[in-house]
Amino acid sequence: MTDYRNIVILTGAGLSAESGLGTFRDVDGIWTKYDLNDVATPDGFARNPELVLDFYNARRENAKGAQPNAAHMALARLEAAYPGVVTVVTQNVDTLHEAAGTKNLIHMHGELARSLCNFCGKRHVWEAPLQVDMACPTCEKSGGLRPNVVWFGEMPYAMDDIYQHLSVADLFVSIGTSGTVYPAAGFVAEASRIGAHTVELNLEPSEGASLFDETIHGAATQIVPAFVERLLSDS
Repeated sequence: MTDYRNIVILTGAGLSAESGLGTFRDVDGIWTKYDLNDVATPDGFARNPELVLDFYNARRENAKGAQPNAAHMALARLEAAYPGVVTVVTQNVDTLHEAAGTKNLIHMHGELARSLCNFCGKRHVWEAPLQVDMACPTCEKSGGLRPNVVWFGEMPYAMDDIYQHLSVADLFVSIGTSGTVYPAAGFVAEASRIGAHTVELNLEPSEGASLFDETIHGAATQIVPAFVERLLSDS
């Protein structure tokens, strides 16, 4: 395996599934149980904020008991030990990457453990249940607090930073993603365009698997540590 100077790693729900956090688009995924238009859109929040807050309160409580698995730990080890730059871009809203020790991390879809005020735009660390009548700690207005999570129809966070990292990447790795949601689904094409080697690590082939130079399929806790070991042994 070639020595790489800039590695960009995209992670999705499949990375955290073995930590007990649900995926979204699998047969038993979260979107088979809920209508995304009700719980993951600005319009859904405007129609029924109680339903939306209850949905994310339950997800936040579930995430509190989760622990990073061997795949999270392997990626943190790669960042710490690899001689080049390793950047992790995650679609996950949990904090398992941080708990494993990853530091060079971009949460493109936000974080469950933070709130966002629709009135003033301020974000706050928030681990308690959110309620409709709560006041924003900054602007003190009530009724505008929501999870700091990017909903359908909203622009993911830090896109300029992400594309900057992709523009200098010589290795792009996608882990545990469905390959169906843009803009993240287009990262492999962007990386390929500038000549990066592209690798998919996933439980099964994603919809975009044919776009990758290399594909490895299996449980994340098995294939991610093995791939990291390859990178470190060749560096």
